[in-house]
Amino acid sequence: MTVPEAASHGKTLVIELMGLLTRGEIEGALTLMADDGLWWIGGKPNLFPLAGNKSKAEMRAILNELIVPMPNGLRMTVKSLIAEDDRIAAEIESYGEAGNGCIYNNDYHFLFTIRDGKFIEIKEYLDTMHVQAVFLNP
Repeated sequence: MTVPEAASHGKTLVIELMGLLTRGEIEGALTLMADDGLWWIGGKPNLFPLAGNKSKAEMRAILNELIVPMPNGLRMTVKSLIAEDDRIAAEIESYGEAGNGCIYNNDYHFLFTIRDGKFIEIKEYLDTMHVQAVFLNP
């Protein structure tokens, strides 16, 4: 695969991941992640319990706890993508009603790294205070 083909494939994978998350297909989304991949969530772990490196199994638990209870799901909108070699930068916005009735509307910057057609590393930068206010301390 040439560099432009790899970058294009990476963008397609990101769009596919966000579509699966929007449809609440957590298992499908996680099939795009390498078994030894890590998903890092921004924040200080002592201040924000979801922060830090998470394995595929840990992300399954987090996504099932946060997204699945949303009555109308969580819409993940890709706003922009930039790809180079095996890395894709993405600006994404989420929107949904949490199980507790609060509206969750966050902005993210993701940095994805791909190896052998799967995400080997996902870095998620987000408004941690908004997550706290909606999910952890409503």
